[in-house]
Amino acid sequence: MDYTFANPQFFWLFIAWAMVVGWYIWRQNRLNPYMRVASVEGLKGVRTVRPILRHVLFVLRMAAFALIIVILARPQSSNRWESVTTEGIDIVMALDISGSMLAQDFKPDRLEAAKRISTQFISGRSNDRIGLVIFSGESFTQCPLTTDHTSLINLFNSVHSGMIEDGTAIGLGLANAVSRIKDSDAISKVVILLTDGVNNRGSIDPMTAAEIAKTFGIRVYAIGVGTRGMAPYPVQTPFGVQYRDMPTEIDEDLLKEIAKMTDGQYFRATDNNALVKVYEEIDRMEKSKISVQEHHKKTEEYLKFAIAAALLLLLEIILRYSLLRNIP
Repeated sequence: MDYTFANPQFFWLFIAWAMVVGWYIWRQNRLNPYMRVASVEGLKGVRTVRPILRHVLFVLRMAAFALIIVILARPQSSNRWESVTTEGIDIVMALDISGSMLAQDFKPDRLEAAKRISTQFISGRSNDRIGLVIFSGESFTQCPLTTDHTSLINLFNSVHSGMIEDGTAIGLGLANAVSRIKDSDAISKVVILLTDGVNNRGSIDPMTAAEIAKTFGIRVYAIGVGTRGMAPYPVQTPFGVQYRDMPTEIDEDLLKEIAKMTDGQYFRATDNNALVKVYEEIDRMEKSKISVQEHHKKTEEYLKFAIAAALLLLLEIILRYSLLRNIP
């Protein structure tokens, strides 16, 4: 088994360890008494292990300290391999928050339904980096790409219509989303573009933004939300906000072209359940996993050294207070 060490700098402690051993040997040579005799003839056959036993405790302790240094260096085995799968997907969600998203053909309205269903989608993609861009008459990044989905969901929930100037700048929203993901090194780069209207604001044409997405290999899933026919839209009147039935206008041809150009797909969601199914379909399509065969895995191997060090120290204690307690 081959070993590597995560913290090899701790091996410098062996210098101090060697100094302690050297000091012990020097001290023993200084302390050992000796005498001169004319002949050793009378001492033949006299043997004792006491001079050796008196060093056992020190040897045990220094051996344990040597193992502790090895533990600090974090030994790791490097001969274990396994096949793993990983999801290399980055997703930016571009959400329309224009006033028309308050229409109540979805419950409680289009925007709140989109937020709730989108956060459910996020919760099911724990391995992906996901970001959020919002747009109406203008566009800005609510959250950059992140794996901190709790913070992302909190930012999602804080979104509301009226945060920015009203209108529907689809091109600007898509371009902003593309700019947030174009430099990603993920295997799959995706923009989920959700809107309920027709592009009527912004300085960037939607198809121009789609061409940029295609250039950077970004796939766009476009979602048009809104019932077919009439829907209750909020209208400001002298008596406050009232809801009036107005025709749903979604530029489906534009959204289909964007999806087609970027090798994505267009979906139409006419109610909450349909929107749930749209996100489920996107989730299935983007669950493709990347298999990495013979992925090298390092395994921590400090435990066996820790057990050995503990046994040596325990043996030292037992000998010190039992068999060797009377040996100076």
